[in-house]
Amino acid sequence: QVQLVESGGGLVQAGGSLRLSCAASGRSFSTYAMGWFRQAPGKEREFVAGINWNGGTTDYADSVKGRFTISRDNAKNTVYLQMNTLKPEDTAVYYCNADRNYRMVARGGAYWGQGTQVAVSS
Repeated sequence: QVQLVESGGGLVQAGGSLRLSCAASGRSFSTYAMGWFRQAPGKEREFVAGINWNGGTTDYADSVKGRFTISRDNAKNTVYLQMNTLKPEDTAVYYCNADRNYRMVARGGAYWGQGTQVAVSS
């Protein structure tokens, strides 16, 4: 079992930056691939970024490539999402997820956090 708690969301102006954190409890965090999804009002939840167990492999949605960076610190049981050059269309609830299989992270994965709200004003 893995419990995930996101933090770092908030209100920011377009062009600004935020860093989201996802703290994991439970055993063997370093054996899990991690990911970030987001869900905007009236839209389906969509994949944002994924990272494998040691950070050696990352993937991004086309809409965030070059602006967002996913990283992890296995010593702190935490995964991060650095979001730069934010746009109003980035407004959404952001969720982190975890799965032992990296390919499953982009599809949803086994474990989810409760989400953190990000709002970008124009």
